Amino acid sequence: FPICLMTIILIKLTSKGPIFADTPHRVGKNGTLFKMYKFRSMIVNAHHLLRNDPKYRKLYQQYKNDSYKLKEDPRVTPIGKFIRKHSIDEIPQLINVIRGEMSLVGPRAYYADELADQQKKYPETKQLVAEVLSIRPGITGAWQVSGRSEVKFDKRIAIDAAYARKRSIWYDIIVLLKTPFAMISGKGAV
Repeated sequence: FPICLMTIILIKLTSKGPIFADTPHRVGKNGTLFKMYKFRSMIVNAHHLLRNDPKYRKLYQQYKNDSYKLKEDPRVTPIGKFIRKHSIDEIPQLINVIRGEMSLVGPRAYYADELADQQKKYPETKQLVAEVLSIRPGITGAWQVSGRSEVKFDKRIAIDAAYARKRSIWYDIIVLLKTPFAMISGKGAV
C-alpha cells in the first residue's frame, strides 16, 4: 500500500509518537471490547488528555454535547486533518477485519463511555444500540456514506440499526461503492 507507506512517513516526519493512535478500546459484536487500529491523526495521548487534563475540560464538554465529535479539534495534527478528511486513518482497520473483530461494512465501532453517555442522552435508542451490537462493526457503513459526523447520535444509531436489520451482500456492495466518493469528498469528516 503506497498510501500507507506515505502516511507512515508523513506521521513520523511531522509529529513525535507512534504511527497508530492510542485510543481506548471500542465496543464490538455482543459488547466485546477490542483495540481498533487507526493511523494517528492527533497528538500523543489525545483521548486521555481530553478526558483528564484540566486544560481540555471545556473541550471535553463540547465533545460530549456534540455527539462525541469536534469540528475544530486542536489535538489534530496538520497531517491528521488530511488523513481524517479522506479516511486514510481508517486503513489499518483492515487488521481488525483479518482478526475477525470488524467487517468491511457495518455499524460504527463506538467507545464504551460514548455508548453509555449517549444512551442516557437518548434513552429511546436502547433497542437500536442492541441491534447495532448484534453484528460486527465495519470500516465503512451506511452512516459513513450518508453525512458522517454531521449526523447526531440518535440518527446515526438509527441508520446503523436499520443496516443491521436489512444487511445483505447487495446492500454492502452499494455502501462499498459509495465509500470512495465519501472519502474523496471528505463530506462530514472531522
